[in-house]
Amino acid sequence: METINENLVSQVFHEYNPWWNTNEFPKEKQISTKRPLFFEAMKLLEEVSLRRFLIISGMRRVGKTTILEQIIEELIRKGIHSKNILYISFDNLLLKTLNINNVIELYETFFVTKGKKYFFFDEIHATDDWNTRLKVLYDMRTNVEVVATGSASPVLSEGNKESGTGRWTVLKLPTLSFYEYCKFLNLDVNLENVNLLDLKDYNTGKLVEISSKFVSLQSHFNRYLTIGGFPELISSNNDTISQKLLREDIIDKVIKKDLFTIFKIRNPISMEKLFLYLCINSSDIFNAETASKELNGISKVTIEEYLEFLERANLIYISNPTNVGTKSVLKGKPKIYVADPAIRNAVLMTSNIFADPKELGKIVETLVYKHLNTVCQKAILPKASYCRESEKDKEVDVVIDFKFQKQYLFEVKYKNNSKVTDSDLIVKLSKDKDSKVLNSFLVTKSLDDFGVASNKTYIPIFKIPAIVLLYILGKMESENTNFNSNPFFNKLLS
Repeated sequence: METINENLVSQVFHEYNPWWNTNEFPKEKQISTKRPLFFEAMKLLEEVSLRRFLIISGMRRVGKTTILEQIIEELIRKGIHSKNILYISFDNLLLKTLNINNVIELYETFFVTKGKKYFFFDEIHATDDWNTRLKVLYDMRTNVEVVATGSASPVLSEGNKESGTGRWTVLKLPTLSFYEYCKFLNLDVNLENVNLLDLKDYNTGKLVEISSKFVSLQSHFNRYLTIGGFPELISSNNDTISQKLLREDIIDKVIKKDLFTIFKIRNPISMEKLFLYLCINSSDIFNAETASKELNGISKVTIEEYLEFLERANLIYISNPTNVGTKSVLKGKPKIYVADPAIRNAVLMTSNIFADPKELGKIVETLVYKHLNTVCQKAILPKASYCRESEKDKEVDVVIDFKFQKQYLFEVKYKNNSKVTDSDLIVKLSKDKDSKVLNSFLVTKSLDDFGVASNKTYIPIFKIPAIVLLYILGKMESENTNFNSNPFFNKLLS
């Protein structure tokens, strides 16, 4: 503390907190579109009977800071005095020399305030011993609330369970869903009161009416497959430059900087090689022993440890196998998805994803998994998984498990005239009366490929275009902050 120039810190604080001078949130920083996590955070923050600090977890450039600013704007609108609100980012070079205690001490020398204080700490993982200091702050000062962000979440939960238990809640912020992408660009499909689980009961005319609403969105969907759900990339006029910046952020800032610092990685080059390997093989079943051989002898133990770090940093999803019905399934080996296709496209410097149908299928499968896994998180279900026959090259890409062992199946066939045969696993499982499968979906490419499949099964297989499925899932998430009141979740959980 002796080496810190308090005047310089005061200048930085005032730059970060312009509302101190006006008691108003700056109009030029206001963003009206709010993501579901904003409402979830506000509800928890205003919950009087159950106090919790909040930590918003998500990768860089996903919009964590925007949500902090929206919460601050809302608090000021509701009458919280602006000087009772402190926002700082520990990414700032000067503030990196401080810890949480130092920041609060300096803030309280600048202002003497009454009432509850709200501290917003961006990129909290960049400051020393943050979890211990948050624990003490929670225990010793009951008239304080904290909302923080971290690019490497799991450090915020898994690595510090004892400190965080009963003190803070981690909220995960994924990249934008396709529905949010459309809202971001003010694209409106005017799709009202459409429930995913009711589609199989619609007649052909109704399905044609729904699919016709998406014709104008097809070019936007193709762009979404390329640049993913990063707000900055969506608003950019130059996708090539945007991808370059994203690649630099992921490799230079996350892998070489965040993960190296937080997890004390001894060999960041090995992490880079593994992440590149995962990008190439995204959506495939992952074998650590095979990866070890192909990565010039990086040990299996190191690979498994690095996978955990990458998942904690929100860079990958790990989908584990699950049982469906009485079929013998592959056990133990996960499927790995890079968390957003934009990352994979940027790292591999893919110029035209539409030239290779196989690569395009991987991208769509990744997005289907991402959207459905978000559904699982919101409905407090186990994370999405997959099912594969142990001795045959047949699988169901995504399985949702919920209570009473009921299951939903999703198979991605993103190609023209998609169909499944009796030898496909989704058909076998849909024929099995003992499988407890409630719904089976075949995710297709063409807007005309929409309706109940011709396969004779006990559970009908419903074909749904990927663009429609992802839009409906994102819309469901965005417009229903209380998921217990959502018809889809009521059916899912009943």
